[in-house]
Amino acid sequence: MTVPRRKRLGVIGTFVWDVIHGRDVRDAPVEEWGGITYALAACDAALGDDWELVPLVKVGSDLAPEARRYLRTLRHLAPDAAPIEVPYRNNRVELRYHTDERRSEVLSGGVPGWTWAGLQPLLRDVDALYINLISGFELDLATAQLIRQHFKGPIYCDLHSLTLGLEPSGLRTWRPLPEVAAWCACFDLLQVNEDEVAMLASDPMALAATALGAGVRTLFVTLGKRGVVYFEDAGPGRPLRTALVPASTARSDGAGDPTGCGDVWGATYFSRSVAGDTLMTAMRSACDAAARNVEHRGATGLATHLRGELHPL
Repeated sequence: MTVPRRKRLGVIGTFVWDVIHGRDVRDAPVEEWGGITYALAACDAALGDDWELVPLVKVGSDLAPEARRYLRTLRHLAPDAAPIEVPYRNNRVELRYHTDERRSEVLSGGVPGWTWAGLQPLLRDVDALYINLISGFELDLATAQLIRQHFKGPIYCDLHSLTLGLEPSGLRTWRPLPEVAAWCACFDLLQVNEDEVAMLASDPMALAATALGAGVRTLFVTLGKRGVVYFEDAGPGRPLRTALVPASTARSDGAGDPTGCGDVWGATYFSRSVAGDTLMTAMRSACDAAARNVEHRGATGLATHLRGELHPL
């Protein structure tokens, strides 16, 4: 009896070591994995057993053993998957929370982005592709366009830090993104938050017109505690569909951790979408996962938590 081949979800992003200030009442900062690890955990929790995860990620040599150890905790990790170790200091981000939803970021380290020559052979056996531009330097526009030209499966992208510049001090600051329509044309599904919208268009509706006009099927705008607005192409000659999907209820004591909620939302949505869920069912699952993420600290053990299982500390 032939065992059916498991479908493969490729994940492009960056491992980041976070140092977080102001999230806890204690004085000492919290240090833990961040970056693409939130999305990987969410995919691991949301994918069906007929899918496997293929992280297409580079990691600095200083944290490569820890990154490999983290990946081995994922149930859906493909047997041949491994981070690519590069001779650079891994990305590290110092986060300072000013409110639950407002923070500053200072980036150090410098894992290089992908070239098409390096990425092309890794995409050959991938059925769907989730891209999260954690650093904003994972892909340049030319490489993203080559992915769109040659990769035939669905492509989801969270623009994330593509709208952030980098000061000499490492401070990330907002910057308008040039060639917005060209970037949008590279993806089937696109995720941004409110602040990112301001760097891309005059308002969400204007961005939706640009994105859907460029070929995006669905645009998602995350609104934090208010939920997510989607804009969907309803077909030739028909008006776009749009609605606000309210956020699921998170813990009410104010002690939760909002870090990674957008990453968990998008990764859960896409994982459930490729599994066959309808748009609205997948969005509700994503909202539930983002609310559950608030109850957990960091990405270690997050997949287990999102599945509603107990895990050792």
